[in-house]
Amino acid sequence: MGQVRKNFPVQGMGCAACSARVQGTIKNLRGVADCNVSLASSSAQVDFDPQVISPADIRKAVQDAGYDLIVADGGDEADDESDAESEAEAEAERLQEDSFRSLKRDTAAATILALLIMLVGMGFDSFPGKGAVLCVLATVALFWCGRRFIVTAARQARHLSANMDTLVALSTLISYLFSIFNLLFPQVWTSRGLEPHLYFESSAMIVAFILIGRTLEERAKHSTTASIRELKGLQPKSVNLKPGDVFTVKPGERIPADAVVVGGESYVDESMLTGEPLANHKVAGDKVFTGTINQNGSFEARAEKVGKDTMLSAIIRMVRDAQGSKAKIQNLVDKVAGIFVPVIIGISLLTLVCWVVLSPEDGLTRGLLAMVSVLVIACPCSLGLATPTALTCGIGNGARKGILIKDADSLQVASEIDTVVMDKTGTITVGHPEVVEAQWFDRSAAGVLLAMELKSEHPLAAAVVSYIHKLDMNILPAEISSFAAVPGRGIRAVSGGYEYVAGVPAGGASAGSDGTSSSRRGATVVEFRRGGEVLGVLYIRDQVKSTSAGAVSELRRAGVRTVMLTGDNVSSAEAVTAEVGIDKVVAGMLPQDKAEYISGLQAEGHRVAMVGDGINDSAALARADLSVAMGKGSDIAIDTAMVTIVSSDLGKLPQMVRLSKRTVRIVRQNLFWAFFYNVLAVPVAAGVLYPVCGFLLSPMIAAACMALSSVTVVTNSLRLMRG
Repeated sequence: MGQVRKNFPVQGMGCAACSARVQGTIKNLRGVADCNVSLASSSAQVDFDPQVISPADIRKAVQDAGYDLIVADGGDEADDESDAESEAEAEAERLQEDSFRSLKRDTAAATILALLIMLVGMGFDSFPGKGAVLCVLATVALFWCGRRFIVTAARQARHLSANMDTLVALSTLISYLFSIFNLLFPQVWTSRGLEPHLYFESSAMIVAFILIGRTLEERAKHSTTASIRELKGLQPKSVNLKPGDVFTVKPGERIPADAVVVGGESYVDESMLTGEPLANHKVAGDKVFTGTINQNGSFEARAEKVGKDTMLSAIIRMVRDAQGSKAKIQNLVDKVAGIFVPVIIGISLLTLVCWVVLSPEDGLTRGLLAMVSVLVIACPCSLGLATPTALTCGIGNGARKGILIKDADSLQVASEIDTVVMDKTGTITVGHPEVVEAQWFDRSAAGVLLAMELKSEHPLAAAVVSYIHKLDMNILPAEISSFAAVPGRGIRAVSGGYEYVAGVPAGGASAGSDGTSSSRRGATVVEFRRGGEVLGVLYIRDQVKSTSAGAVSELRRAGVRTVMLTGDNVSSAEAVTAEVGIDKVVAGMLPQDKAEYISGLQAEGHRVAMVGDGINDSAALARADLSVAMGKGSDIAIDTAMVTIVSSDLGKLPQMVRLSKRTVRIVRQNLFWAFFYNVLAVPVAAGVLYPVCGFLLSPMIAAACMALSSVTVVTNSLRLMRG
């Protein structure tokens, strides 16, 4: 069977240390080739060999680490796999909704209790039993509203691990227990001439602030994955279609399968796939896709792909995989997160020791407060969310525009591109060439040419077939043998004992190719020969896309150089160049020549993107730093290209470049804020400013700062959802 890639929802993660532990646990399992765990989407993307390890085994390992993995129960049957995965995703969403409702209830209760404690503690003078009232309110706030922190910390401790909840539990319990001690044994301090202060409000406010921050964070994280939910919402709820079934689509209905129109006509809104607002006119023979919306007409269609085989399902899988991937810059964050919590606990203990040693009179009290502040303020949440939230938003925004980005590394590479190399046919041009003029010296062999072109997969073949049918419907394909395609040169076949060739003119010129008519200018010349005799010359032109010139202009303004590589003749290439404004054009190139040209650019230090159809330009696409495939219906190179533009609109290319640059910029902003926050906040919380200006950070303010740091990172990432 080989390796498979699956996404599993993960339960119980709260910070970067959690995601790092789950990822390390899964990666170390025998049979697992790779694993990426995303805190933003609470999911694990796992590459594994199902012959060696099962999803149930992976789940058991994650549970042993103190977390949980939701796996499908559909068995190994391919037919059940999609339904089982959908059930697992639905179960994960249900659990997440239940958890979020519980979180909101606890946040509201904790906030009310914290305000009551502040009111009683600071708004009223001392009265009998005041300390007991504060103790009762704080106990409810900590052990009921904040129970999730204590329970999770205890579970992590049993597995000899620690995470953000460990820091929160330690800080709140220390301030709570210290207050209990001062309430029950005040004489310990009064006998030394010190006043026993109570810090119940600190423990309650810490719980309230962190719960508020987590609620805002969860709400924002939910927004980052909106693109996946939107795409999944387009899937038909219940479809009993099989490939080959004919069905009717009425006005306003979503199309339930990838299909071919067999009768009727209509306009279909395909914006959910292509990002283009204008509806496309569909007639018999045209393809339609699952989830697109039929507008004002009715038509019949024959199903080709249904369920998990549709283009929409492929896009959902690609976007989900991309959002679950990690950029190389995240590796440093994972390493830091793995040791972050133990290091912070060590720093907090060192803080307490330093206060006790350096300030013997009140060092214990101030040291405990500083220790609590360090534990609270140094939460690794912002570190864990900095990269995945930005990537999730950026990749999701691209999907809504019809730009499918394969993974995080592709997005990062796209931001560094300085040269874009483009194919001509289907990339810069429409990809529907037409024969605009022809010269025949012997039309008797037109049936041979028709048979040859019907076997060819070259984009120009359809134009020749269409031309011959229009020329004379009575021309039938001749019998041919030994058919072969010669890349970059044309096609050849044997018929009636003669060898026929259709393709590049022999010697680079052809009979009649010196004409100056406007129809010939810039046309591709196809010469049809029998042996050394020229039987006919066809002039084929492909219309330039309306958005190509604007796309090239935008790329130039962004500092990106454009190059067109084509196998066509020089005059055809130069005509397109003049119309579009490309910086450089090289004509008459074979597929291997394109790959070598890209290698030359890379040797000069350029970061190169290759844009093509993903088939004829496969060697060049593989050689480039970034491969961009122009979509062609259901035949898009969705599994091989690093970026796929579904609509084949070159105008999407500068959008992709801008999106990648914005995403990488916001990732760097988030990481700077996360690292800078901790580097600055921890020493301040420890009390380094106290000898200078007498400032000692309150644990309550520390909790507010921690919550603000995570919300800031996620909110900054959400800017990518706009524009």
